[in-house]
Formats: sequence, C-alpha cells, structure tokens
Amino acid sequence: MYDVIVIGSGPGGYVAAIRCAQLGMKTAIVEKYPTLGGTCLNVGCIPSKALLDSSEHYHNASHTFKTHGINLSDLSVDLGQMITRKNDVVKQNTDGIQFLMKKNKIDVHQGFGSFVNATTVKVTKDDGSATDIQGKNIIIATGSKPSSLPFIKLNKDRVITSTEALNLKEIPKHLVVIGGGVIGLELGSVYARLGAKVSVIEFMDSLIPTMDRTMGKELQKSLKKIGFEFYLKHKVTAVESKGNEVTVKADNDKGATVEIKGDYVLVSIGRKPYTDGLNAEAAGVKITDRGQIEVNDHLQTNISNIYAIGDVVKGAMLAHKAEEEGVFVAETLVGQKPHINYNLIPGVVYTWPEVAAVGYTEEQLKEQGRKYKTGKFPFLASGRARASMDTDGLVKVLADADTDEILGVHMIGPRTADMIAEAVVAMEYRASAEDVARMSHAHPTYTEAFKEACLAATDNRALHI
Repeated sequence: MYDVIVIGSGPGGYVAAIRCAQLGMKTAIVEKYPTLGGTCLNVGCIPSKALLDSSEHYHNASHTFKTHGINLSDLSVDLGQMITRKNDVVKQNTDGIQFLMKKNKIDVHQGFGSFVNATTVKVTKDDGSATDIQGKNIIIATGSKPSSLPFIKLNKDRVITSTEALNLKEIPKHLVVIGGGVIGLELGSVYARLGAKVSVIEFMDSLIPTMDRTMGKELQKSLKKIGFEFYLKHKVTAVESKGNEVTVKADNDKGATVEIKGDYVLVSIGRKPYTDGLNAEAAGVKITDRGQIEVNDHLQTNISNIYAIGDVVKGAMLAHKAEEEGVFVAETLVGQKPHINYNLIPGVVYTWPEVAAVGYTEEQLKEQGRKYKTGKFPFLASGRARASMDTDGLVKVLADADTDEILGVHMIGPRTADMIAEAVVAMEYRASAEDVARMSHAHPTYTEAFKEACLAATDNRALHI
C-alpha cells in the first residue's frame, strides 16, 4: 500500500511525487509512455524551446551577423540535425527525471493508469498485462492534449498538431497556422526563421488574446518582420488536404470567404484536459462537461483521498502552474498550509521578442472599474537592447492609482521570460512601482527597462525617454 499514487509524470505529476517522497510518504508514479516528463518534456515546452533556439541562431546568422562584422558564406539549414539535437535535449531531460525518481526512491510503474476504485489503480502495459496497485491517496496529473475542430481531419501528415510540427522532415514552403495563441506563434516562428511563409488565422481580433492587448499588437508588428501574415477576426470553416496541398477556408468579419493554400496546416487552437480511459467514475470522481476534474480550494476532488492538478483542472495550462499545484497537494497531505496566488503565476510566449506577463491586464482593470496608472518604457531606448540589436518591444507597468501597488506587468522584448521573475517577486511582496524604481539595476541590462517603466508609472519620472 502506497501513501500516494500519482497518475501522470508531467511537470505536475513528477514534482508532486518528489515532494511527497521528500515529506516521507511512500510514493508511486504511473506513466503510460516509456519516458517520463509528460507533454512538456517530450512534445511540448522543452523540444519547442530547443527548436526555437536553433532557428533563432540561424536567423541571426543570416540576418544580423553581417552587421556585427561576421561574414558567412554558403549558409544552410540541416533540419535533420536540428531535430536530432532537439531529441537529445529531450532525452537529457527525461533521463534526468528518471534519475530523480531513483534518488527519491519513487516506484515508477510504466503503463496506462486507470481507476478500479477510490484506492486502487490498474496499470496496463502495452502488451495488455495489468497490475493493480493500492494507495491511501491518489493524485490525478494526466495533463492535456491538443484541441481541434469537429470538421478538421488531423491526418498528422499535412494537417498536423504541435506534436508533428516538432518532427517535420522538411521546412514548409507555406505553413498555415490555425490559432494565434502561444503554441501556434512559437512553432510558426521556428519555421518562419528557417524560410517558410507563415499565415496565421485567428478568430479573435488580436494575437495572444488572453494577454494584455498591447502585447498582441507589439508581437504582431515584430512577427511581420520575419514574414508572418495575419488573418484576424477570421473563422475557419473548412480544411481540405489533397496530395501535398492543404486549403483552409475562413470567413472574415464581413462574411466574405477567403481561401489560403499551403503545404502544411498546424492546428493550434488550444488544449483540452486528458481523462480518456481514466475510468474516474469507478472511483466516483466527478468530471465536468468540458472534461475537467472538479476540485475544491485544496485541489481535492469530491472523493476526499483523490486530488487533481495541472491541465486537468481549471486554470491556465502552464507547466509551472502544475508544479506549484503538485507541491501544494503534497504539503496539504502532511497537514501543512501551503498557498498559491494564481494571479501571480506568470505567462510567457517564447517567440523573439519574448512576451511575459504577470498580474492583471489593462482590460481586466478597466472591467473591474479599478483606478490605475500606466508606465511604459520601450526597448528602443535601452542601451543594452541597442547593443544586442533587440530593440523591438516595451515594458508596461500597471499600478494602483492611489496606493501605487503594482497590479500587472507586461513585457515584450529580449529575455523577458527571465525578466518577469523580478516582477513576480515584487508583486508577491506587494511592492509599489516606486519601490522597484528606487532599486539599483545593473547598467547596461535589459532589466533596467522594468525600472524605467516603474519610474514612468511614478509621476512620469522615466529618465531615459
């Protein structure tokens, strides 16, 4: 009998297992795939970042090296080697998780996990053989899978999801991306940098529509520079694949139909919770019509010894959100009182420039009727950004009009994925814009832009604009 069984080994699941083991619980983890790490490590966050880095190196070599005084000739892309390197990065990470399981004495059960009852999980191997394991507590961490539209047939050859986009055998001539969110723009960036024409079709009137609208506008301007074209406020009505050509039909906001032809279509309209085959009903666990598992504020399902975390429950589908929830549940099980401030979980888009944000958007503050002030600082005015030729983008700080408390930080620019951590720390301690403005930031650095934006929010005191 285990103290805890974790179903799923993604960032939420494996972190939950490690924390449970650290706290002295006898722990098992169940994973249906041969490697640990879930979507994030195998076909999501890690491999996409590996390809994004490779493609950015090529793009810089072909577009900016000459300005830096570096002359190259016969530059070419070896896509096969890029994919090989990506696979090696994935293996290093998944092997690392395997090591952490051994280090923490966590039993790994390879096979498909499903409920027999509220304390028993059946682990079914690929060959059909099955074993039952018992646990006092069970954590569901089964993650999510790509969403699609009912009329789209994903043939995984020309009409693909993010999973197939990570392993293409050729650079598309024209990649059509359905969905202007994080996944579509990141993978579109990979192939645009390598020479593909990329067309993005988005139903809403802005890219990355869940983020502050300023970020979507700025990102659109940057991506246009590397060959993206955009069809905003377009509703996809059909996707037809014939031979090496795919045709996408979409209606614009005036009711007119446009046809976009390409050789690949990437369907990236979000993800949905993955509970297929879990047999949650055998344990009495409630699942919503949207496929989410219902939980309370302690991430506990309606069955008291069963918890759920990550993409399978409500909230942003982010690896680091799942990790926080995994630790939260582990500590709750031993009687601790952990806390997660969901408003302060940052979101990042790993295009270049990167987009990163934490806290409220300007649209949310307007909707709340909250009085706020805004401070902005463009990277065009940053000495460090000029030196590295990364002058696209800006930092935007939203602060309470009366107390000056920072309510939201939105960044688009170089290395903002790392810079946003400073904003998270500041907001966790309920810092004011003036608090950050009075802190010394090394010069020249990208992070000075955050200080300057805070100065701008504090009586318009920015020094360098």
